Amino acid sequence: MDHALVKRLRQEVGDRLAQQRRLDAANGLPPMSGEDERQFARALISQVLEEFARGEITSGRRPPNAEEEEALAAGVHAALFGVGRLQPLLEDPEIENIDVNGCDRVFIGYADGREVMGEPVAETDEELVELIQILAAYSGLSSRPFDTANPQLDLRLPDGSRLSAVMDVTVRPALSIRRARLGKVFLSDLVGNGTITPEVGRFLRAAVLARKNIMIAGATNAGKTTLLRAIANEIPTYERLITVERALELGLDAFPELHPNAVAFEQRLPNSEGQGAISMAELVRRSLRMNPSRVIVGEVLGDEIVTMLNAMTQGNDGSLSTIHANSSMEVFNRIATYAIQSEERLPVEATHMLIAGAIDFVVFIEKHNDYATGGRLRRYVASIREVTGVDGRVLSSEVFALAPDGQAHPAAPVACSAELADHGYDPTVGGW
Repeated sequence: MDHALVKRLRQEVGDRLAQQRRLDAANGLPPMSGEDERQFARALISQVLEEFARGEITSGRRPPNAEEEEALAAGVHAALFGVGRLQPLLEDPEIENIDVNGCDRVFIGYADGREVMGEPVAETDEELVELIQILAAYSGLSSRPFDTANPQLDLRLPDGSRLSAVMDVTVRPALSIRRARLGKVFLSDLVGNGTITPEVGRFLRAAVLARKNIMIAGATNAGKTTLLRAIANEIPTYERLITVERALELGLDAFPELHPNAVAFEQRLPNSEGQGAISMAELVRRSLRMNPSRVIVGEVLGDEIVTMLNAMTQGNDGSLSTIHANSSMEVFNRIATYAIQSEERLPVEATHMLIAGAIDFVVFIEKHNDYATGGRLRRYVASIREVTGVDGRVLSSEVFALAPDGQAHPAAPVACSAELADHGYDPTVGGW
């Protein structure tokens, strides 16, 4: 599939659709309903494809055959209208998670912790698989297969939400969507919603400006990516950022007013012949040759950890990343486990030395759902740990710890406090 052609045809159809909307408004006609607009768009797609085929013949080139034309039509329609019946759910600002266990088993998680059952998102499981396949073809930087030979899929939807889908390893096709409710988010926003205290906010801002390497840890859906975005948005606009992800999710390059010089790398999966794969570790290595001010790794899940830690110790200060862990202290063992499984097969002692030389702070974010007792879902930074050295194992100090009031407060002196002070951090100052 020629993605550039799909984009071009989609632009043409979109322009004609917009022109019709303007004509209707000028003539005092009511706007088309969603279904009427889709039907009209299908007619426009057929018209544009017919014109394209005539142009190819006139130029002496082969026009698309029936199968190719059908695929182009499906691609243009998907590019125009997003994700079908999922679209209303993605447009609801209160929805945080969407879990689909077959076309008619839809569970919707709200930001306040509630979970309700929703309407079917497709007529059949086959239609659900087709919807996922269309999304896989037109989301991200390259087409991703989703079929019997490739039953797993991870990708970022156009609105920034993260989709994970499986088939054939479950009785029915299943997908989960993690909504990107806070795309353009700042530390001040997280102070406002109680995720961090004003002092933690000032501390993290100073740590970013002081170019400290920060690892954000937490459980699934704890808010690691949102916190990473907020921290990254404190980076000065003149710096060149390179992000490395399995599936595009951070979207820092989507805000040129904040990050005018940002490049997003996405892991590439092998094709049907098993060729063409580009791993996270390779992308991290490549990023170092692209003149980065900072390298940001969206989520560490494997052998890229060694490459990333090496990058942090080679002058690329100010790097950021996230990792799954159940506490700030557990992060070091989790990294060591990944390092042992990597191509380098680093022993634990060598890994701890690498960690001590690479990571400055570990920020642990936690979630707690009080909905059953009348409360709501709450996310909060529970711990910040400073790496201070190595002595057979990583030495660290918990500089912010969870207090009885449910917030992280200063718990130990910060070894690099003088550097942070140079960038505005004063622990005696209150407020944001």
